[in-house]
Amino acid sequence: MGNHRAASRAPKRDAAAPANVAGKRKAVKHAAARGPLFRGLPSAPVLLGVAALAISAGGAVTMGNADKVASAADDFQFSSSAGALNGANGVAQVSSKNRGSEASRDSGRGAQAASSDTKLQKAAEAQAEVRSQVLTKAMASAEKQADKIEENLWILPVDGYHLTNTFGMARSYYSSVHTGLDFACPSGTPIHAIADGVITSFEYDGSYGNKTVMTLDDGTEIWYAHQTSYASDLSIGEEVRQGQVIGYVGSTGNSTGPHVHIEVRPGAGDPVDPYPAFQVHGVTP
Repeated sequence: MGNHRAASRAPKRDAAAPANVAGKRKAVKHAAARGPLFRGLPSAPVLLGVAALAISAGGAVTMGNADKVASAADDFQFSSSAGALNGANGVAQVSSKNRGSEASRDSGRGAQAASSDTKLQKAAEAQAEVRSQVLTKAMASAEKQADKIEENLWILPVDGYHLTNTFGMARSYYSSVHTGLDFACPSGTPIHAIADGVITSFEYDGSYGNKTVMTLDDGTEIWYAHQTSYASDLSIGEEVRQGQVIGYVGSTGNSTGPHVHIEVRPGAGDPVDPYPAFQVHGVTP
């Protein structure tokens, strides 16, 4: 009877079971008991505790490693930055040194060039100064000579003289009267041209003895008489400058002692008194 009940109950349970509803799983019970595989495992609370410890340890390890990595990264970044800065500074220092060396060389070359230019400039200035002085002296001399020519100034024919016979004097040894001015001085005293002129003649001329005739620019003739000798470099037609030696004092011809007889003949005509002629031309005998 018991088996009958069991058999009769089974169909009823199946008949009364509700139909499967969509979206829901049907719970299934495992009829088999726990096997030996799960008997050696610890209980769930123990596993949860172990897992928590592992997670904590892993986090600590991870944090420690992260700190080390971050520190290393910071160190690397700092070192890299410092290296970059040092490298830049090194390049800047090398570049600065190179520029300094180039600037020093350029400065040295510039100083040498400036020194050379200064020496050349000083030498040129010195030469210019010398030329200026020479030209100044030459111009002064030329102006002086031009002034003399313009004013037609004369000089005295000899130095260390004294006057003896003057123009117009009458003496027994003159054929008529004295026609010139006598400058008495030692024999051999140089006779100078009283002005610029041209040598017209030099020869022995009777009572005049050794005589030189010089014609001035205005046509006036100057006679130098009684010379002991003529200047060795003198020639007819030669131009002579004022002060040039044309002969030497003597006593040739009609003479009573060494002297030079000077006659002035304007336009190569008759003689005039030399004394006022000298005065007119700026000198008093």
